Amino acid sequence: MLSGVLPFYDDTAVKIFEAVLHANLYFPTRNFHAVSLATKDLLRRMLYKDVSRRFSVEQVLDEPSIEELAIMIQKSKHLVAFTGAGISTSCGIPDFRGPKGVWTLQRAGKGVPEASLPFHRAMPSLTHMALVELERAGILKFVISQNVDSLHLRSGIPREKLAELHGNCFRELCPSCGTEYLRDFEVETIGMKETSRRCADTKCGAKLKDTVLDWEDALPPKEMNPAEKHCRTADVVLCLGTSLQITPACNLPLKTIRNGGEILIVNLQPTPKDKKATLVIHGQVDKVIAGAMHLLNLWIPPYIRIDFVKLSLSHSPKSKKTYVKWCLKIASIHGQRAPLAFLKSAEVTKDNFVRDKNEVLQELWDAAHKESDSGQHAVLERNVNPRSEVAIYAFVTNIRRYSGSEEVNGVVEVAPSSNRNFVIKRCSEGVNGSQTSQKRPKWS
Repeated sequence: MLSGVLPFYDDTAVKIFEAVLHANLYFPTRNFHAVSLATKDLLRRMLYKDVSRRFSVEQVLDEPSIEELAIMIQKSKHLVAFTGAGISTSCGIPDFRGPKGVWTLQRAGKGVPEASLPFHRAMPSLTHMALVELERAGILKFVISQNVDSLHLRSGIPREKLAELHGNCFRELCPSCGTEYLRDFEVETIGMKETSRRCADTKCGAKLKDTVLDWEDALPPKEMNPAEKHCRTADVVLCLGTSLQITPACNLPLKTIRNGGEILIVNLQPTPKDKKATLVIHGQVDKVIAGAMHLLNLWIPPYIRIDFVKLSLSHSPKSKKTYVKWCLKIASIHGQRAPLAFLKSAEVTKDNFVRDKNEVLQELWDAAHKESDSGQHAVLERNVNPRSEVAIYAFVTNIRRYSGSEEVNGVVEVAPSSNRNFVIKRCSEGVNGSQTSQKRPKWS
């Protein structure tokens, strides 16, 4: 018996230790709420060396923690998410301090890890899309990101509810008029240097700059000020996939504590801020968030990517008007030299009917969602001249679902306690409970 060896732990903790030592990793833990964080951390350290048992151990430890996480999210009045590279590893983008992170492998002399797919084709993770649903449900008020991968914007988080502290490698900024340009390709420079493009405003025309910070650059006030404001206002700051070691960004969540708020941390490895957090879960972020969304009775929407193509068709009569020369040009809406990696061929058909852009985008999104397939397309804009025609087409190029059983099965299925109500009414529900269509971001 371990009671003599561990006299300072309660009976539940002692029973768990005994169960684990006898390889009974599925010991019932419904009363695990009473076990202190110190006990949980010690148990993790005892078992973490056994890689083959790691997932089962996380199941044992995190089941009540996920339920507690869901409760705190539900009760929050001003929830702020603070995200790091760990939420993008499942998208094929390496993190920094994870088991296969950039700095981890460099210290081991193994070189820099490569992304599993081109950066511009990375799709948002389950966690990205869960945050979108929390924002649409009116629970999540603001997102603070340390990532430069643009996946929060791509997933559907409104720009006015997002602070990208370290920039965005897909975004350019006009230093003169302040207009932002979100590209579908990586901008070629970093360090807020001039790029090869100019502002599209005819009254401005200034050279654009990238928005990714270099190491010595200070955090931009446009991103930092709203981030600080929301952290001070927040009653809960949810830190996801971040080591909380990069200053000064890592100190932002602490501002909520000074005003009586709480910090929740979900990360694979321990962080320097764990001791200041109300709840800490060491596990894969996607699995933990999937479990919390399941308990909150909130679905995780699919990611549907829509790309845009500019098609120019012109003609000119030749000598004696014996024939007409037609010229077809296909280009990105971001410029003639911008890449179109998703397009392999084109077939031109005549369609003179042009409707409202947002209505067309909504119909494309709905069709892709219903058919669970990509390839849908429609014309968004057309400008016809006597000898030329320019049209903008929208194409559904990717779709990824997150609400299937395969995502939830990665997490312990936890039934909400009978004395708690986890049902949250979504903001998009009508007065009779019928779901209205989701609003899609405006296209410009």
